[in-house]
Amino acid sequence: MSKAKDARDARLPWRYRGAVASRAVAALGGGYLLASALGGAIGAYLQPVLGDSRAEAAITGVMAGFVAYVIAFMTAFATRSAWRAWVWILGPALLLGAITWGPRWLA
Repeated sequence: MSKAKDARDARLPWRYRGAVASRAVAALGGGYLLASALGGAIGAYLQPVLGDSRAEAAITGVMAGFVAYVIAFMTAFATRSAWRAWVWILGPALLLGAITWGPRWLA
């Protein structure tokens, strides 16, 4: 009987498991949103600024998106709480998405 009680005490609490699951979703889903928003913003606004071709701007956006995805993934597990992970990942993603799609929706 004491082994069963020790096994129950060794389990992690649901709150901790939920926080880790939330960070994983923030890293995977939020990181993808951040990477695609950054890629779209660079693809849309880098080409007119530098005078490069559209293909070069798109490739630059995709490459920057890979870097942003890795940074978002590390940020999700480096912050103190799951809420901060969501804020640090979704905040820039929503801002970049609004910058990219806002003029198209308002026109």
